[in-house]
Amino acid sequence: MGRKLDVLRKEKRGPGRKARKQKGAEVELAKFLTTGKCLCFRILFYIFCTPHMQSHLGTCALHVMVCTQYSHLSNAQGRVTLLFLDSLTASLPAEPPDLHLVHQRIKDNVEVLQDFRVKREAGRARQEYLALLRQDLAAYYSYSDFLLKKLMELFPLPELVNFLESNEVPRPMTLRTNTLKTRRRDLAQALINRGVNLDPLGKWSKTGLVVYDSSVPIGATPEYLAGHYMLQGASSLLPVMALAPQENERILDMCCAPGGKTSYIAQLMKNTGVILANDSSAERLRSVVGNLHRLGVTNAVLSHCDGRQFPKVLGGFDRVLLDAPCSGTGVISKDPAVKTNKDERDVLRCAHLQKELILSAIDSVNAASETGGYIVYCTCSIMVEENEWVVDYALKKRNVRLVPTGLDFGKEGFTRFKDRRFHPSLKSTRRFYPHTHNMDGFFIAKLKKFSNAIPKMQKDEESTVETASPASAPEVAAEPQLKRKKLERLKVTVGQKKQPPSKGGSVQRHKRPSPWRLGARPPARKRHRVHRNRQ
Repeated sequence: MGRKLDVLRKEKRGPGRKARKQKGAEVELAKFLTTGKCLCFRILFYIFCTPHMQSHLGTCALHVMVCTQYSHLSNAQGRVTLLFLDSLTASLPAEPPDLHLVHQRIKDNVEVLQDFRVKREAGRARQEYLALLRQDLAAYYSYSDFLLKKLMELFPLPELVNFLESNEVPRPMTLRTNTLKTRRRDLAQALINRGVNLDPLGKWSKTGLVVYDSSVPIGATPEYLAGHYMLQGASSLLPVMALAPQENERILDMCCAPGGKTSYIAQLMKNTGVILANDSSAERLRSVVGNLHRLGVTNAVLSHCDGRQFPKVLGGFDRVLLDAPCSGTGVISKDPAVKTNKDERDVLRCAHLQKELILSAIDSVNAASETGGYIVYCTCSIMVEENEWVVDYALKKRNVRLVPTGLDFGKEGFTRFKDRRFHPSLKSTRRFYPHTHNMDGFFIAKLKKFSNAIPKMQKDEESTVETASPASAPEVAAEPQLKRKKLERLKVTVGQKKQPPSKGGSVQRHKRPSPWRLGARPPARKRHRVHRNRQ
């Protein structure tokens, strides 16, 4: 209950129990908090102090901010002191750069680099301008140095700035009409009546709508819950259009989550045939189940398998859609963390997985299909290592060829990039960028399988494939060695063909040794005999 107080007794007592505990805590914290300790601990400790420290308060903005923040505590638990901030001010980071000046410097450097001979300063090399530009772009747009180097190799400088600017703005909201339940005209009218401002997506799409603004949540309207439309990015409609599924076909969607492309395939097939929707993530398959039920898809079967092992499970499909996992460098506006959390190992790891998946997708297709035999490979990345490099690898390893995607817009794929040369037919692939097409960055390639046989790899190629790993070096280093070995083997065979057949001992005596014995020593027995004859 506590001690009894005598009301008539007016002697001044010492500090109470709370004050003694507070004083003891301060003493202990003072021993613990040295100058190198965390700033948060020091702030919490120095919030409360004795009145005589009041005169030492500074007048900087940080002092005023903390005094204002904790002024309500000064009356009850002591006065706020910020003497410790005087010693910490020197260790505070430098002032942030003026973004207006940085942006102006970026414009000036780009202008100089476009006409370098005329506009450069005397005594300054091009590399100095490029290094300063990369530093300013990293500071202004918050990109990692690795990703900026990759983008500077991919785009010309003016286009690079446009690409970076477009990633700072979100893409327009688009939705796809589910023609299994309604028509685009009826859906547009119903949404307009609810206060949605929208337009048709474009001439290239018969089902897409672009939403500018809305007075109601687009993802919770009665039409959405009834399955009349699906919220889907404009770029994710393109792979299904390139696949061009036909009615009563067997189609495999190898990486199907969250189900937007699967439901679009079912819509084009009018719920006929069979769609096998596969994904390696069981959690993501739950969203696929919900979307397919809501949209009224009845011809889909879901599976949970590793796509790399899929030909061992099931095959013989007419068409396969592979939306491969990637680094996500085409959807930076949706996920800004990609700016800084990707490095070269991540890109090479994705490329290795994509090569395995595309071979598996090709092996799952039946080349003898009357209506199909097609594979569509797509990623939401703009990296060459994950796109042209992977498709070029598939062209070498399987009996496939590239065919036109059927899309009348988009930029052509690369046939050469830096020191690499790709197959000329890669021109038929398509690239989409946010700054040119106002949609997420995307890559689409369409392959036609003309034989179910798997080409036999040579021994040198088998050894390189076995030693390859996700973190290994790119194939650029291994390729020249393979070419050199093939050339040596060719020279040997040509030399043997030109040599006349042996008729006597004289020809045998002057016969050239085989190339694999050029550097070998003679047998020990013969060497000993020659030595004895010389003696």
